Amino acid sequence: MTASDELLAAYDAQLRTDAETPSALTVKHLGPLRLVTFSGGRGFITYQDLAGADRAQIERWVPEALDYYSQNPAIAKVEWKTRGHDHAPGLHEALLANGFIEEEPESIMIGAASALAVEVPLPEGITLRRVTKDADIRAMCAMQDLVFGEQPSAEYADAIVARAHRDPLFELWVADHAGEIVSAGRLEPVPGTDFAGIWGGCTVESWRGQGIYRALTAARASSALAQGYTLIHSDSTGYSRPILERYGFTKVSTTTPYVWKR
Repeated sequence: MTASDELLAAYDAQLRTDAETPSALTVKHLGPLRLVTFSGGRGFITYQDLAGADRAQIERWVPEALDYYSQNPAIAKVEWKTRGHDHAPGLHEALLANGFIEEEPESIMIGAASALAVEVPLPEGITLRRVTKDADIRAMCAMQDLVFGEQPSAEYADAIVARAHRDPLFELWVADHAGEIVSAGRLEPVPGTDFAGIWGGCTVESWRGQGIYRALTAARASSALAQGYTLIHSDSTGYSRPILERYGFTKVSTTTPYVWKR
């Protein structure tokens, strides 16, 4: 096996379990599928693999899984998380036929936490910090929503605040300038594994290209390393992938979300 193969095998074995959804309210099993419900009216479908299912079986699972969520009026949005290395005949077509919309693929990146935990110079006036107060968390969530092209969501902010209160390992990091949050990201260590995830990384457009995202990533990696996590994983956009590659991270596969909205 190559180093990339070994990292992908570790990803599949350690992360594609209940460890993937620590903040789930409920989990229902449908064959190998895990139908997860989160707070804020969000559904999420994932699995370790599809157990060798053929096209006909997959075509039956997709509407059955969607029916589970559509019967719950509290569910407004469902994401089906696919991975590029899975054997999933007919899944793309079945998802589209049942009203899911394919979103942009991202790269699954894995690398050593020690490679990221480096000193990164910051622009003048920029400060990095971990946030724990509700007001700071809500301000961070609103900034992320706007950067990702969405209206600020009180439901999303409520879910992140609740998670922060409930999970002591869950860390929220921001970069400030003159009291304004200009970059942010989460660190999610996965207990019982070698991995910590870095998620939600984004920077206000006018502050991009100045090393702030790299510095925020380094801070999160340092925190993970201090807690004994040796590997970092991330689903990366075309913006963040080159940054991680410069630190020796490997693209082991791709992930593409398919989203259904009520």
